[in-house]
Amino acid sequence: MRRTRWLPWAVLAIVLAVLAYVVAGPWLTIRGIEQAIRNDDTRALARQVDFPALRANLRAQAEGHIAREYGDRAQANVFGRLGLRVASGLAGGVVDAMATPVGLAALMEGRRVWSRLDGSPPARSLDESQRPQPFREARYRYESTSRFTVTIEDEGARPMVFVLTRKGLHWRLSDIRVSP
Repeated sequence: MRRTRWLPWAVLAIVLAVLAYVVAGPWLTIRGIEQAIRNDDTRALARQVDFPALRANLRAQAEGHIAREYGDRAQANVFGRLGLRVASGLAGGVVDAMATPVGLAALMEGRRVWSRLDGSPPARSLDESQRPQPFREARYRYESTSRFTVTIEDEGARPMVFVLTRKGLHWRLSDIRVSP
């Protein structure tokens, strides 16, 4: 009889623990990303980022921007269509550079990727203030039970939105909305 009294409480405790973990998940992921960037740990960063989804989302944004900006004019002649195709290919290369640990570190610090495209890590010193500070002055928001956003402003005061999505109990960075 005594065991059955505790059973509902045990189930409730487990449900509350799982719920607390899911709610804390984005914060844990953000902390993992920040630590991986500060320590230049690409493996740890790769565990927090869904790189295939991130590349696909960034590529779609880049191609959409090119099509909106130059699509009508480029379709007018053969050279325009060829140029549009070349521009889309180049945008894919930029996306591939952005969707790397080095590129993500630059974006999360509010810098555009080309300032760190050479692959070298940022200059380090023993002073903590010199270390990368990803997501500094960020705004955090739950958009749904499986979608969380972190918004920062880049060097030009344009917003960049980092989107974390949940699959099961695990949260990962899956999209970055970059303003042109």
